Amino acid sequence: MNWKRLGLVVLLADFIALTAYAVYYHGYLAFFNLLGANAIGVQVFTDLIIALALFSTWMIRDARERGISPFPYLLLILTLGSIGALAYLIRRSSDEPVDEVAMGRRVPASH
Repeated sequence: MNWKRLGLVVLLADFIALTAYAVYYHGYLAFFNLLGANAIGVQVFTDLIIALALFSTWMIRDARERGISPFPYLLLILTLGSIGALAYLIRRSSDEPVDEVAMGRRVPASH
C-alpha cells in the first residue's frame, strides 16, 4: 500500500468515525435542521452540493475509463456525502501503480 492510499484510508476511517459520532448523538436528519438555521448553513450546504456534483461528474468519466462501475460510489455520495468520494479515491488509487494516468486517459505502463 502506497502512502497516498494509506493517507486516504486513514482520512476515510477518521471521517466515518466522526460521522458515526454525529449521527449517534444528533440523528441523521439533524444536519438538515442546522443547514436552514441561517445563511451560513445554506452556503455551506450549497458549497457541499456543488463540490460533490463536480466530483461525481469527474468520477463517472474516470470510472468508465478504468472499467469501474461508478454507481456504488454515487449511491454512497448521495447518502453519505464525502465518504463515497473518499471510497472511490481509495479504489482508484489501487490502479495507480500499474498504469499512469495522463490527460485523463490511460497510458500503458512502460516495461
